[in-house]
Amino acid sequence: MRDRILEIANLAIHFGSGRSRITAVRDVSFDVERGEAFGLIGESGCGKSTILRAVAGLNEYSDGHILFDGHTLPARRSRDFLRAVQMVFQDPFASLHPRKMVQTVLAESVRLMQMDRPQARIEAVLDAVGLPPQIRYRFPHELSGGQRQRIAIARALIVEPRMLLLDEPTSALDVSVQAEILNLLNRLRRERGLSYLMVSHDIAVIAHMCDRTAIMKDGHILETLSAGQLRAGDVSEAYTRDFLTASAPAVARRITPA
Repeated sequence: MRDRILEIANLAIHFGSGRSRITAVRDVSFDVERGEAFGLIGESGCGKSTILRAVAGLNEYSDGHILFDGHTLPARRSRDFLRAVQMVFQDPFASLHPRKMVQTVLAESVRLMQMDRPQARIEAVLDAVGLPPQIRYRFPHELSGGQRQRIAIARALIVEPRMLLLDEPTSALDVSVQAEILNLLNRLRRERGLSYLMVSHDIAVIAHMCDRTAIMKDGHILETLSAGQLRAGDVSEAYTRDFLTASAPAVARRITPA
């Protein structure tokens, strides 16, 4: 029996009403197994980030169900859920408060989740993401893009989640730094038994990270591929084949294993 940590069934998301109503996601179903990295990939506007935000409780949905650990999620997410499921955003500079030191950013997460030993947790999580302890006294503008994204990951990890929602976590970074962050995320998943739901438009990133990948177009899933099928180009849909063909050079050279 499969051990699913996240289940999404017949999800539909609309914005606006009447003639201005837009269907961003239509009849989407998939699941993520415990400890798995599951990818959503497609062109900009295909609905992948909208799904991620719906799981986090940032987007409402009109139809379908989202279950975490076997329980249907209420419209207002509980503190237990917000501790268990953390999100890492695309732009690490925009997601960190520019006037707060790293120390304050990390301590706030501990306080909000009513956890103990904030200083010990800060030291441990900085070490886990490969940053020196003195960085806690710096502001976001004093850090490189890669360091900022490591802080964003640390902020998610410090509350000891079981799942991370990764919204294009490396797209704002230089290619060399992308590889470092992806290798870090892979290591953290192995060491902590985390589950990932990852959104990207970049096949190279998804191929490096994900056990299974859903190909999206116009708000729905065309097909779901294993990592082996993705790398071999073993696909059913013409759109997927064209997408992989256009991205093949990137898959071959962009990301190197940890």
